[in-house]
Amino acid sequence: MKRNFNFRIIAGAIAALSLSACNDDSLETPVQPEQQQAESQKIDQPNALEKVCYYVDQNWSSSSVLLTSLQNSTDTNFMNGQMTKIASLWGRSNPTLRFVNDPSNYNSTYNAISYSTGKIYYGYAIYYDAKSKGGDIVNAMILAHEYGHQLQYIFGLPSVNESTARPNELEADGFAGYYLRRPNGYNQTSFTQIAAAYEFAQSIGDYQTNSPGHHGTPPQRRSAVRLGFLLGQYDLSAADFDYNFFYYYQGVLNGTYKTAKNSRFPELDAFMSQYLDELKKIQTGEISADQFRNLK
Repeated sequence: MKRNFNFRIIAGAIAALSLSACNDDSLETPVQPEQQQAESQKIDQPNALEKVCYYVDQNWSSSSVLLTSLQNSTDTNFMNGQMTKIASLWGRSNPTLRFVNDPSNYNSTYNAISYSTGKIYYGYAIYYDAKSKGGDIVNAMILAHEYGHQLQYIFGLPSVNESTARPNELEADGFAGYYLRRPNGYNQTSFTQIAAAYEFAQSIGDYQTNSPGHHGTPPQRRSAVRLGFLLGQYDLSAADFDYNFFYYYQGVLNGTYKTAKNSRFPELDAFMSQYLDELKKIQTGEISADQFRNLK
């Protein structure tokens, strides 16, 4: 997912976060830089394929360092625990999860990238902004989205190719919605909280439609997250998720949904038939962002 970086907004958010952290006695003492284990002083930049899987459209800075922890053990344990849970949901072992900090330019770490070599790098700035604005569920959603790209690397997904980043990114949004719903995932049966998490996650993406690599318009992305959440009613393999995601969301670029019977998954199809009109209305914008947040 991509984003046009707005320094003033992010700087203000970071300043507000810093102020609240100073007044929050429940926060653990941050791990000092010398206590953190640095992996290396030079961070791999994504290749052309992996640039599709940026969360924000920027490279890591030359002064960034790769770390095994966030600012405190609570945050580090949360993210490592989520990584294990997300991978286990799909019957996989964990990819390598590392964190990126930049002592010289903190804002340069407002990014998360999934690499085809089996690793995810997650920036300090994006983590703490997400947590301050939407709570833990936002980082769980972003991490599940990035792991969706790992599934795409592993299984050669998505099965739909429309010569843009949108099938990849919208399916990753769907994977995130699915994970947040599943009982052995984030186990969030209330869509309201998922919608709120999505709204923040989407707000940092670049959906400028004049860019061929854009990750989808806000209505397209809302529809993808909602579809993933609905598919979370069922236990699916990655390949079966891909089949069903693109069975219903048939035309990513033109926003069409298939209405013919899904004979491969008749029980799932009977369930999904209740929501096809709703999904179309989300995609077209007929269901507004406010209405989307209040879906059941």
